[in-house]
Amino acid sequence: MILLKPELLDRLTAPATAQDLWPALQQAIELEHATIPVYLYAKYSLDPAKNGDISSIIDSVVIEEMLHMTLAANVLNALGGAPAIGQPGFIPTYPGPLPGGVETSLIVNLAPYSPAQLQTFLDIEEPEDPLNFPVQRVAAAEAAQAITIGEFYATILKAIGLLGDGAFVNPPRNQVGPDIMQESPVMQNAVVVTDVATAQQAIQIIIDQGEGTGTSPDEIVGTFGVAHYYRYLQIQKGKKLVPVPPDNHLAYAGDPITFDPTGVFAVPANPTSAGYPTGSAQRFACDNFNYTYTSLLLTLHSLFNGQNTQVQFNTIIGLMMSLKGQARAMMTGIPNPAVITGPSFEYQPVNP
Repeated sequence: MILLKPELLDRLTAPATAQDLWPALQQAIELEHATIPVYLYAKYSLDPAKNGDISSIIDSVVIEEMLHMTLAANVLNALGGAPAIGQPGFIPTYPGPLPGGVETSLIVNLAPYSPAQLQTFLDIEEPEDPLNFPVQRVAAAEAAQAITIGEFYATILKAIGLLGDGAFVNPPRNQVGPDIMQESPVMQNAVVVTDVATAQQAIQIIIDQGEGTGTSPDEIVGTFGVAHYYRYLQIQKGKKLVPVPPDNHLAYAGDPITFDPTGVFAVPANPTSAGYPTGSAQRFACDNFNYTYTSLLLTLHSLFNGQNTQVQFNTIIGLMMSLKGQARAMMTGIPNPAVITGPSFEYQPVNP
């Protein structure tokens, strides 16, 4: 599991004003985003004809991470804050730790899909008390002071209740709700935050989708389906998680999920734009991808800061489709199969 710095809980245990929650909610946005490039890189590296089930599972988690960013931004806006998404430091450096982490041994890489990369996904999504894979990776003294992601969100949940409805901006401001994202079934779960109840509802969705609602085999499937950790665990087990008669207890006994190593494109790990020669086709492709990705973040920043129009959301969908197309062309060597390029997910506000 990811362990976070205890200072992230500063000002949350007894918040005096809504502003006391702003840093934690900004941290939540950054943390939810930080996994997206890692998951996408692995997804893009898979040949869907050979590893379609794995690609679909990763894609389902990515979409929910985007929802979590939206939910955290809605809560921050409802409390008078302003999400910061378009600045250079928002994108993590890979390889490296996730934002706010103290678990120095968990270094996250931009890497093609592999069983080892899947284990990293499991490490990222592992709940506080998982059914399997109990892991201890940090020194005892450091671990005693650290907090889990579950504790982080649980403390935010409690702090929202302590503030009361009077802390929320009236009328609601800069909310991204289902009316704006009608084309995405998952994003229909975006909660318009107006008070304690709706703010806690938004945070609870993040908890339920990320960690699940419980730790027994029959509690890990909640309103939103299988929590992320157990969704990824299906890949490692090689079977889908399904209820098994006669008692309908959950087990990894469903349709097989197979991994074909020949269905992974030969892309590098942890590419950088600067690592490709100036003037080369690879440098051009990488810069163009990074420019599109940065444009996506800047558009999200505008959306979360008041420009919440359907046109803005449609622009985001278009940029996401462009990223997918560019990444697939880069990783499969289009137009030159001998030239494979890895998208580096770096801040690139201007395309040189």
